[in-house]
Amino acid sequence: MRLLLVEDEPDLGAALKQVLRHEAYVVDWFLDASQAWNYLQAEGATYTLAVIDWMLPGMSGLELCRRFRSLEGNTQAPSPYQSVPILMLTARSDLFDKVIGLDAGADDYLTKPFGMPELLARLRALRRRSPQFQPRQLRVGGLTLNYGTHSASVAGSNGASQTVALTIKEFQLLEYFMRHPSQIVTRDQLLGQVWDMGSDRGSNVVAAQMRLLRRKLSEIEQAHLVETVYGVGYRFNSVASA
Repeated sequence: MRLLLVEDEPDLGAALKQVLRHEAYVVDWFLDASQAWNYLQAEGATYTLAVIDWMLPGMSGLELCRRFRSLEGNTQAPSPYQSVPILMLTARSDLFDKVIGLDAGADDYLTKPFGMPELLARLRALRRRSPQFQPRQLRVGGLTLNYGTHSASVAGSNGASQTVALTIKEFQLLEYFMRHPSQIVTRDQLLGQVWDMGSDRGSNVVAAQMRLLRRKLSEIEQAHLVETVYGVGYRFNSVASA
């Protein structure tokens, strides 16, 4: 799950990124809206949620929210970010301000100061309302990904469930594969969707994490599900387990 965070308070932004990454979000954090918008225009990154502060230097979070919901340039093609659920953060608590934020395209509104549990609960609520999200379990073939426990499980031949705990990065990788079954996924695609902007993107980071993921899947006899397509990338074979 990739999340766009636009927050200009360094301490709050760092705390939000840490908490969100612990919840298995891939987080791209920007300190101002113009920087975020320029990155979106240049990179065409795909996000499933956005958390945007209202009061930002330069372009406001409100204006960024409007751009998410608008048409790009002079074309008639809708912005690829029109349907991204947006949670707006602000110190403004007046009812009129909330109405302005919601009318600009925000899906929810959280007033500062706030508790992290409430923020996470509101993001979960936005995910439930979004058609692109699955329930708390994602099942492809015989493999089930469990969001609540960050684990993967498969029913054994005797009917008993075999489960293995995953690290955050292993969970993010497996989720991406399971959301793109039978598709060839390149290294660059994985770097773009499963690693955030500030993370280590060394030449062997994907291969190293893939080895760790396969090792975990081998514990439940499912390592064969992730196939290496030599010279191209990887493919998740969504074949039900025997």
